[in-house]
Amino acid sequence: MHKFTYLTAALIRCSLMLVVIGLAATATLAAELKFSIAPNFFDQDPDRQPLGPCHGGVVLDQAGNIYVTTDTPRGIVVFSPKGKFLRAFGPTRIHGLELRKEKGREFIYGARPSEHEVVKLTLDGEQVWAIHVPMEAGIHKNADGFKPCAVTVAPDGSIFVADGYGSNFVLKFDKDRKFVKAFGGPGAEEGKFNTCHGIALDARGRKPLLLVCNRNNNRVEHWDLDGNFVRVIQKDLRMPAAVHIRGDYAVFPELQGRVTVLDKAGNIAAQVGDNPNEKQRANFALAQDQWSDGICNSPHGASMDKAGNLIVSEWSKFGHLHKFARVK
Repeated sequence: MHKFTYLTAALIRCSLMLVVIGLAATATLAAELKFSIAPNFFDQDPDRQPLGPCHGGVVLDQAGNIYVTTDTPRGIVVFSPKGKFLRAFGPTRIHGLELRKEKGREFIYGARPSEHEVVKLTLDGEQVWAIHVPMEAGIHKNADGFKPCAVTVAPDGSIFVADGYGSNFVLKFDKDRKFVKAFGGPGAEEGKFNTCHGIALDARGRKPLLLVCNRNNNRVEHWDLDGNFVRVIQKDLRMPAAVHIRGDYAVFPELQGRVTVLDKAGNIAAQVGDNPNEKQRANFALAQDQWSDGICNSPHGASMDKAGNLIVSEWSKFGHLHKFARVK
């Protein structure tokens, strides 16, 4: 009897130690990355004009220049790695964008929901091609039903389009832009989308997967390149709007006032810009005099540069950009 009691007590002590160790590991992981705001980093009035409404994303080229989409006639506004305005070029109203290097040359892939198309552009804004509504998919009544939010490209050249404002399917096209299949569809359960808003190719594992922001279901997910649901990576987020992958980390701007960084295992490595004021979250018209340094209101696009710093653009009537500098 005594032996049983001693053994039970030892097992309990061991279990408690494992719990403590686990909690410590979680705390360490949550603090894996540290950031601090870089105030007034960007030109406030690029080209002597207000930045204007941002309902898109942000990407960086190989030189570190920062591309921010706007809904103004200037379209994409480009800043230097030091935040100085460089230039602007069309087209306007690009929602989600991705920058890829192909055969030594960089290209922008962009989704334009209001124009019902996906485009491939040079870094000067010259259009290489466009994808319009694939009526052969049988999921759109007309062209207006195709409202793509984001686009990504697989290693074999296959193109994946998140039709989040339209059908709530992800559409797959081959490298020649021929429709292949649609998967997902509207719903709240796993394997369904409620605004598939952001998408990226995740090549950090044993095989490439799609990383999808299931925005209004408040979760991010892995799908395979054949359109099969794999797993939920994180849930209970605040409307994850986009995803950018750099090295081991994936960055998710959350429309409701926060940016989350996940490691390659899907654990939270950092959360920045957390806005405690729920009235300011996802507030497109929030006045500039209510902004605070280091606090996000409506993060919609985000990228990580080569040094590990975060660049964040907001869904803002006035245009709102942040740089969170990596603390070594």
